[in-house]
Amino acid sequence: MKLNPVGRQFALSALALAVSSGAYAVTDEDIMNDHETADTVVSYGMGLQGQRYSAIDILNTDNVQSLQPLWAFSFGGEKMRGQESQPLVEDGVMYVTASYSRAYAIDARTGEEIWQYDARLPDGIMPCCDVINRGGALYGDLFFFATLDAKLVALNKETGKVVWIKPVADYQEGYSITAAPMIVKGKLITGVSGGEFGIVGKVEAYDPATGDKLWTRPTVEGHMGYVYQDGEAIENGISGGEAGKTWPGDMWKTGGAATWLGGTYDPDTDSLFFGTGNPAPWNSHLRPGDNLFSSSRVALDPDDGSIKWHFQTTPNDGWDYDGVNELISFDYEENGTTVKAAATADRNGFFYVLDRSDGSFIRGFPFVDEITWAEGLDENGRPIFTEGRPGNPADVEGEKGESVLARPAFLGGKNWMPMAYSQDTGLFYVPSNEWAMDIWNEPVSYKKGAAYLGAGFTIKPANEDYIGVLRAMDPKTGEEVWRHENRAPLWGGVMATAGNLVFTGTPEGYLKAFDARTGEELYRFNTGSGVVGTPITWTMDGEQYVSVASGWGGAVPLWGGEVAKVVKDFNQGGMLWTFKLPGEHAGQDLADR
Repeated sequence: MKLNPVGRQFALSALALAVSSGAYAVTDEDIMNDHETADTVVSYGMGLQGQRYSAIDILNTDNVQSLQPLWAFSFGGEKMRGQESQPLVEDGVMYVTASYSRAYAIDARTGEEIWQYDARLPDGIMPCCDVINRGGALYGDLFFFATLDAKLVALNKETGKVVWIKPVADYQEGYSITAAPMIVKGKLITGVSGGEFGIVGKVEAYDPATGDKLWTRPTVEGHMGYVYQDGEAIENGISGGEAGKTWPGDMWKTGGAATWLGGTYDPDTDSLFFGTGNPAPWNSHLRPGDNLFSSSRVALDPDDGSIKWHFQTTPNDGWDYDGVNELISFDYEENGTTVKAAATADRNGFFYVLDRSDGSFIRGFPFVDEITWAEGLDENGRPIFTEGRPGNPADVEGEKGESVLARPAFLGGKNWMPMAYSQDTGLFYVPSNEWAMDIWNEPVSYKKGAAYLGAGFTIKPANEDYIGVLRAMDPKTGEEVWRHENRAPLWGGVMATAGNLVFTGTPEGYLKAFDARTGEELYRFNTGSGVVGTPITWTMDGEQYVSVASGWGGAVPLWGGEVAKVVKDFNQGGMLWTFKLPGEHAGQDLADR
């Protein structure tokens, strides 16, 4: 087994949870070291930096062809839909969330259920893009996850019993939460969804033991941030310094910028990295200006939520390109110097490499085959716009502005599905899609709890033979080292391992493994439904395991236009699959069931 530590070692935080007296309580140190620990996965991203790289090499290019399913767990009932969760594993127990805000604890050896929790969702929830949930967090003796009615839930990880439930925002205004929360420095951190409803994006920190709010930071310029002491809110500065600098009139009050994908954390700079979604409404002619901090990456101080820096990928976004995609910290050598960088593959089709200490632009390049809305990036990483912005309805008679053909489509060159970074190859493995859209603007006004778009669209495939492309990208050169094309859109996450392997899933139902250096497909297994979850790997009893959730759904069948026709016959499902190489343990486990 190869262990390749990244970053520095961390001492156990002085913060202690009152609930952390269990024999296998998850500590701050466990979470900080998750990226270099073989037998647990206790954070979303397989490490707080989000690299999704495992230093385990028991499973490798020489033997992956022999990988076999060990057990499959059904999420059951009629509540199928998309299963986008990433499981967690600790002390032989797997924790996973599922559609409709459900959570499970499962025996990692046998696949038998230990407990199940179903959130009591109200009838009026308004999720944008399916009833998915992307995962949870572990800390002390608790398992945390968020719900479609915008609540945080803390469960006893041994029993599944509720310890506390706290509302984060009002679901009747359009808020929801689909992302996995994270634990950083003893704080439970979450973002919010709802950018299509004119909500105000924010990042918040809570006390994991009690659910008390510790700080809140709005991600729309002009809104006040707060820290909380003894239950009282204390002003902590306006986001951006003042209101209306990059927004017209009062539009910042319903500005969107939802933090719907969650964040990563860089211990080197002690920074939370969150992406922010589209400004509201989509009709950009109603809100001239850069519309900060929408369609951006922001670095936050985990102690109080203060914004350290921001980098905006699509100023005055008029295509719903968002900016939520994960910002992954990594180091590389250049001219004998170690560069402390961070990378993100944006929905707008550009791949960005930033200095993670201050957010300054290092380089950027397209990672998709064609971009129509911008001809490139300037020296500061700002897009050089073409004439590809949808027309202003006010310039024509009628209810619809001039339509334009834009690439990529608003579902993005890359959407939510997390990419992976290999410390061995130095490459990022990016799940991407090639599609176009006709998009036009319409008049719209804000109404609380109603869709706030002011745009219409039709998505179409850009090629006859494929939409999805798994790409290996070199962040130092912008080179596409290899690509693997897929007929249907790719909508699941990616994992890289020291065994020179890259894992991901497809809507056709396959879990696949590729040679990390060449892109050769080495393994495939059909799970029976589309794979839109994110795989993990860990060791137990000296053997390496791989797990992934299977269950077709997400935004594509709901919003995909002509693309939805490609996937209309795919079967829904809801299963959690676990694999390992055959051996005496596998044979015994299967015989005992």
